[in-house]
Amino acid sequence: MKSLIKTIALSTLFTCSTAAVADQSDYKLMVIEAQTASAPLEQSFNDCALNVKSKNYTQAEAICTQAIALLKESDGPAYKVRELTSFALSNRGVARLKAKNETAALSDLYEAVQISKNSLVSHNLTRAKQDLSL
Repeated sequence: MKSLIKTIALSTLFTCSTAAVADQSDYKLMVIEAQTASAPLEQSFNDCALNVKSKNYTQAEAICTQAIALLKESDGPAYKVRELTSFALSNRGVARLKAKNETAALSDLYEAVQISKNSLVSHNLTRAKQDLSL
């Protein structure tokens, strides 16, 4: 039964689109737009961005890490898992930057760009390098 629920939740997730919201510093945070955000992965993913916007950076990092772990366990389409993993890493990177954990943040952002060359993810890495004068 749990497997069936997981499959249903993942199929819903992978048919959803993602959107970016800009926070005050012009970093882009990705969220999942869906008819229902009740699935654990969708909830973790969106809660991560919400906590970054609310300046709860430690909580955001933990929630993003949870979303990344859930993505590793998912059995959705590989291309979509890669894209969402890249977005989750980027979101966590922004949270870490805001928490002044620059080394871990840059690691997340570089990994996110390696996984997906999405313009939003690339924007966050470029912005971080500018902010850190790299």
